[in-house]
Amino acid sequence: MEKTRTVGVAMDFSPTSKVALRWALDNLINKGDQIILINVQPPQAHHTRKELFEDTGSPALVPLEELRELNFTKQYGIARDAEVIDLLDTAWKTKGVKAVAKVYWGDPREKLCDAVEDLHLDSLVIGSRGLGPIKRVLLGSVSKHVMTNASCPVTVVKAKQSSYSRH
Repeated sequence: MEKTRTVGVAMDFSPTSKVALRWALDNLINKGDQIILINVQPPQAHHTRKELFEDTGSPALVPLEELRELNFTKQYGIARDAEVIDLLDTAWKTKGVKAVAKVYWGDPREKLCDAVEDLHLDSLVIGSRGLGPIKRVLLGSVSKHVMTNASCPVTVVKAKQSSYSRH
């Protein structure tokens, strides 16, 4: 019997992060695995939860049932996304995947690397916005930083070509 794994997916609810989630569910997640949606709120976000849990992220893993609730949206300032909930529901029904979420506040490059350690991820999947060379120099590439610094395998899913690279 194969060991179940814990796979993180960087989720900002953008089209690119949804492509990464779909890719992970279709190509990486096996029966019984756990998937953790990792949402990183910007450091300037002013929210009561941020003030309490800025250093460690949300206090617990939020189960799929709570992701559906309006209360979760109010608590963390994250809009409910029917498409993401539907993808996770389907994975739960077809593969028995346990889906949870964790919210962090700060620089996504650092917080995603922190999440790998904190959550003991076996793998991380992240979408790539495909910044051009000038924007990448000015803004920095989250996916490149995470691939270089994360302590687990990282899969970067490009939205346009649906291709990926592995580290």
